[in-house]
Amino acid sequence: MEAERVVQVWQKSNRMFRAKPDKEAERYYLLPGMGGRAARRKQLVFWKWSIIVGLVFAMILAGVMYLINRYSP
Repeated sequence: MEAERVVQVWQKSNRMFRAKPDKEAERYYLLPGMGGRAARRKQLVFWKWSIIVGLVFAMILAGVMYLINRYSP
């Protein structure tokens, strides 16, 4: 009898101090293109374009640096 009472008091106090789980933080939505094969394809396209843009930018920057150094006194 006494042990049950101790357990009940402990459970109540434990519930009081325990943070309530935030169910909104766990909730997420998958829209079309956000998961599965479509997401991988989307990431691959994004990755390819980022590499292409980076290479083009590097070539332009290298050309500008070359021209500046070529015609500097």
